[in-house]
Amino acid sequence: MRLVIAECTVDYAGRLTAHLPRATRLLMVKADGCVAVHADGGAYKPLNWMNAPNSFVEHDDLWAVTNPKGEELLISIHQMISDTSFDLGHDPGLQKDGVEAHLQELLAMQPERLEAGLKLIRREYPTEIGPVDLLCRHPDGHTIAVEIKRRGEIDGVEQLTRYLDFLNRVPDLAPVHGMFVAQEIKPQAKTLAADRSIDWVEVDYDELRGIERPQQRLF
Repeated sequence: MRLVIAECTVDYAGRLTAHLPRATRLLMVKADGCVAVHADGGAYKPLNWMNAPNSFVEHDDLWAVTNPKGEELLISIHQMISDTSFDLGHDPGLQKDGVEAHLQELLAMQPERLEAGLKLIRREYPTEIGPVDLLCRHPDGHTIAVEIKRRGEIDGVEQLTRYLDFLNRVPDLAPVHGMFVAQEIKPQAKTLAADRSIDWVEVDYDELRGIERPQQRLF
């Protein structure tokens, strides 16, 4: 992990364009190639970022980050204040809570509940950035990567997007489409998923477990 504090300007060109004027910011470069630009506020979300895979070129006081989609992030360093690097070692990844783990188990046994004809290839399919919850085969032959959450938010869509970037570089799997699954999915997450051509499905945990709700009974 490389952490740089610097006065910089930032320009992004892709599906839209954005400009951040000169200011002091935190620049974060992760081991997998992700680059993020943070201000001193705004909780966890960066002002701008570029997910891996990408190409990172540092020339004098200019950082140029490009990805296979043609998007480009240019960071101009006007004054370097601090530049430090740390080896964080292996990360075991986020451990799912009991409900998420059980949802994954239930859907692995009956993937057709997500879409008719869907068949499981493998549960916890490994990638360089963590395991995909379910890897499935669609009836038309293409591969589906399924990410399962108890509550679906934007972070989960971002996580699935990163998995898809890696999986679509595997010839035996590509093309790989994404499916975001949760008991409840926030409207912003649905919008982001649709923008990235990722399907989303809301599932009923009790129904998957075969539990009949009291209000569903007539007598």
